Amino acid sequence: MTDPNAIQPSALDQLPDRDPEETAEWQASLDAVAKEAGPHRAAYLMRRTLERAEAGGIALPKLLETDYVNTIPTSAEPGLPGDPELEARITAWNRWNAAAMVTRGSKHGVGGHIATFASAAWLYETGFNHFFKGKEADGSGDQLYIQGHASPGIYARAFLDGRLNEAHLDNFRQEAGGNGLPSYPHPRRLPWLWEFPTVSMGLGPLSAIYQARFNRYLTSRAIKDVSASHVWAFLGDGEMDEPESTAAIALAAREELDNLTFVINCNLQRLDGPVRANFKIVQELEAQFRGAGWNVIKTLWGSAWDELFQLDTTGALVRRLRQVPDAQVQTYQTRDAAYIRQDFFGADPALAEMAKLLSDDKILECFHLSRGGHEARKVYAAYKAAVEHKGAPTVILAQTVKGHTLGQGFASKNANHQMKKLSVDEFKAMRDLLELPIKDSDFADGVVPYGHPGADSPEVRYLQERRAALGGPAPARRTHAPAPLPAPAEKAFASFDKGSGSQNVATTMAFVRLIKDLVRDKETGRRWVPIVPDEARTFGMESLFPSLGIYSPKGQTYEPVDRDQLMYYKEAKNGQILNEGITEAGSMADFIAASTAYATHGEAMIPFYIFYSMFGWQRTADQMWQLGDQLGRGFLVGATAGRTTLTGEGLQHADGHSPVIAATNPAALTYDPAFAYEVAAIVKDGLRRMYGEAAPGEDQNVFYYLTVYNEPLPQPAKPSGLGIDEGIVKGLYRFNTAESAGITPPANAPRIQLLGSGTAIHWTLKAQRLLAEEWGVAADVWSATSWTELRRDALEADAALLRGEERVPYLRQALHGAEGPVLAVSDYMRQVPDQIAQWVEQDWSSLGADGFGLSDTRDAARRHFGVDAESIVVAALAQLAKRGEVKATAVKEAREKYGL
Repeated sequence: MTDPNAIQPSALDQLPDRDPEETAEWQASLDAVAKEAGPHRAAYLMRRTLERAEAGGIALPKLLETDYVNTIPTSAEPGLPGDPELEARITAWNRWNAAAMVTRGSKHGVGGHIATFASAAWLYETGFNHFFKGKEADGSGDQLYIQGHASPGIYARAFLDGRLNEAHLDNFRQEAGGNGLPSYPHPRRLPWLWEFPTVSMGLGPLSAIYQARFNRYLTSRAIKDVSASHVWAFLGDGEMDEPESTAAIALAAREELDNLTFVINCNLQRLDGPVRANFKIVQELEAQFRGAGWNVIKTLWGSAWDELFQLDTTGALVRRLRQVPDAQVQTYQTRDAAYIRQDFFGADPALAEMAKLLSDDKILECFHLSRGGHEARKVYAAYKAAVEHKGAPTVILAQTVKGHTLGQGFASKNANHQMKKLSVDEFKAMRDLLELPIKDSDFADGVVPYGHPGADSPEVRYLQERRAALGGPAPARRTHAPAPLPAPAEKAFASFDKGSGSQNVATTMAFVRLIKDLVRDKETGRRWVPIVPDEARTFGMESLFPSLGIYSPKGQTYEPVDRDQLMYYKEAKNGQILNEGITEAGSMADFIAASTAYATHGEAMIPFYIFYSMFGWQRTADQMWQLGDQLGRGFLVGATAGRTTLTGEGLQHADGHSPVIAATNPAALTYDPAFAYEVAAIVKDGLRRMYGEAAPGEDQNVFYYLTVYNEPLPQPAKPSGLGIDEGIVKGLYRFNTAESAGITPPANAPRIQLLGSGTAIHWTLKAQRLLAEEWGVAADVWSATSWTELRRDALEADAALLRGEERVPYLRQALHGAEGPVLAVSDYMRQVPDQIAQWVEQDWSSLGADGFGLSDTRDAARRHFGVDAESIVVAALAQLAKRGEVKATAVKEAREKYGL
């Protein structure tokens, strides 16, 4: 029978052997070791040989897994600087106050998490005392992505530091009164503390990678030197199952982002049970990250294990640690020494002999308490090795116990993520374990007291001194508001006012042309960050390649195949375009990093991210919410928009609903412009509001979503008259009347108001002419640039009325006195225009493209959905017939005439 592991002849043919005799000697030596010393010894020698080859730079496939031991042996650990005793006391206070805060809040039913921070306390404290640079450090300081469920511990440290008081802690998860703390890291809710929202698990690691990359981008483009900044992402081992968690780890290695460190808290538990019950999550993650090219540091065992490893002269202990699945490790955490002796040590005769040399207390110390992530010296060694490593990002796999120091009722229990409080007796036991000076009498009426050693205590002085040395408090968000950016020259926007004449131009092309002009602006052009997920040519952006360059940390190490063409593919170290390949999630992470640079780095950047509209909000709406939480600013552009404009592509490409999803995001200003001059007016106003002089009461922390179309059509000139720009920005203006359109309806003709958005306005204009010429109906056409903004304004007017303030919605003001019913038309589902129906005083009806998309021509698709010009005519006649203004038979006649 053929050995499946043997190298087959076909493979050997690919690997010519210059010295078969020498090869045979090596193979014979390996066989001899396996026969005489056993397969474990043979495997050991092979692993060490491979490690030596890798260290010597010999090109071999990397060893993806190492033994289940610490990467940095005790003998190689650097000494822990500072005052370890004071750091231990600080950590004890933080543990106590984090648990007290959540327990006190549980009386109000607001929830909270205790066990996560209990496992990770030393992972944070070591960083705060020795590594995490504050905002006053070189560059912009470090960027910290805090694990969301650990937020009570961060609040507890800010309380010790004097940045929070007891009233804040008592209002954990109770924000309505204005003095509360948000449940998790939410910059919009606590903008002076939190920089990055992370509790939507998986988005933190993805965002951290692109933040580290954007730091390099800023430095390479000479916007700001942030080469001293380091990005730290604190993650859970269960969180790594989210696809986004590892979606970009290859990019981080490929671009050698050694300014990035992942710290994965491997407490082996997720919300309901073990992360890998029958396997080992640490080994799985090690292989995954090593295979991607990361530097991996495992910090698994505490110093109590040193004695056991010294006794392991046969390798039996290391082998057994590799064998035991994670769920069994959790079981050891909760069982007595006798059980561990039998189940763990009894599995191997050599281990059974070793166990005879160990006391019960020693066994329990190792299996219950001693984990690498719970010892400052071992965490410090890992962090120091990470920041000193060059050429690759680092991931630290730190093994901990979920619920550590909270008592046996918490530690490693499957349900501890849902356990929100400790009893008074459990707190007293915790106090004794942590040696905190809290008296029994401090538990007044059964209420757990907060603990604080005093503002002038050695602990607080030490904490503040360490933070001062590292550049100030952390985490912290600073918005040293830069001076407003100067407005680009008016010429860039005004060039669209005259229209395109006889030339057909898609609004996608109009937007790209506008950007080409804006990036040439001497004052602000360099601050634009064009982002596209491998569709630049689809959107007509290839002309930007040679002029702006595509960012690449390696520049262009090859001769492009199209080098002799005018619009050749140009990569550059200082390139301005971020062309991300086929990853909407990565592109959104880019956008978030760029859109928040005004706070993270004090540098206002203007990102625009252009994408297939179907694959933006539908795929990455969670990141759009993250963007709003992080107070990002910029332009999202949904290109090839609408249900019927992308000919032939079919169901999955036909966007009939992105404005609906966008409308759910309070920070998103959603526009569906019809004409090129509308695109220009919206971008111009967006630049003013987000980056220039915002009007009183305007929130600058918004972002814009524009839908643009790939259908080439004539672009009309901007209508003359007052209020056009205001109407474009507010969401509605009258584009023309039947009379101004050159149509002469009969005297006393019935009249209807047609509201169209985006590309649908072109069918509406055709319907306007058909209604006049064939049915004697006068129609006025309105351009509805934003159904969502009209609705929001109306909602605000309603709220004002409830406060006793008189305010008329802009929508009602605009349509006031308009004669006849209103018919709204959109290339999206009817729900989009129907957002405003309740505030329209006229009779209302709407048409939209509801249902799944389909592959066909534009005309056929529009007839299928009943939104083409002829369908609009029939719907308009039906509305007028209801009012008795046209004969009922006209509707039937129109249906038959147009083949509907």
